[in-house]
Amino acid sequence: MTATPTRIDGSVPSAEQKGELVRDMFTRIAPTYVITNSLLTFGIDRRWRRQAVRALDAGGKGHVLDLCAGTLDLTLVLLAHGSSRVEAVDFSEGMLRMGRPRLPPDAPVDTTWGDAQDLPCASGAFDAAVCGFGLRNVADNARALREVHRVLRPGARFAVLEFFRPERWFERAFHAVFNRAVLPLVGGLVSGDRAAYSYLANSMQAYMNRPTFEALAADNGFRVLSADRLFPPVASLVVLERSGATP
Repeated sequence: MTATPTRIDGSVPSAEQKGELVRDMFTRIAPTYVITNSLLTFGIDRRWRRQAVRALDAGGKGHVLDLCAGTLDLTLVLLAHGSSRVEAVDFSEGMLRMGRPRLPPDAPVDTTWGDAQDLPCASGAFDAAVCGFGLRNVADNARALREVHRVLRPGARFAVLEFFRPERWFERAFHAVFNRAVLPLVGGLVSGDRAAYSYLANSMQAYMNRPTFEALAADNGFRVLSADRLFPPVASLVVLERSGATP
């Protein structure tokens, strides 16, 4: 499950309304999103993204889907590692708008507004896919995994960076301090929107653990190639391979 944002009056929105609330939230924090991420992780998030792209192997050289692309951090890494074309898809036009000026002139990148649960892409169009810290904001992860499976060619890799709910006690303790104190405080100070970063903290606490995600991926047409905790122990990298069968 994912954390559900509430309206100002405290009421819980429908799934469609939740999507609109989350999209509006990301649009609000888009101008400061890159610098906030760098401050929160002391720049380590850049290393995480390089690890994810390297995990794609030769697939990262072709036509790659950057799912939940945000301000195009992973797209830039993909270009640096030789991707011939990148389709950057995100449901927040504000995030994509902030990311476009960061691209080199004439970069082979298409930025597309779209829902991870209903991708505006042809079947079998991509040689690989990445997703950086976006799936926990998608209402139906199974549906999103089926869509990624559809648009990948058989045997293609899908690298997922995510803040899964921790299982070990020391990881839970680290997450608790980070989510309850550091994330809302730093994110709120830099962006001026403490509520948005409180939601992001809650979404990390409410998301599934990594074994549950791996099982869900296996149920929806993927084979788990690797699953690793990253340092510091707030993030994980799961590398999937698309099977030939239809889930």
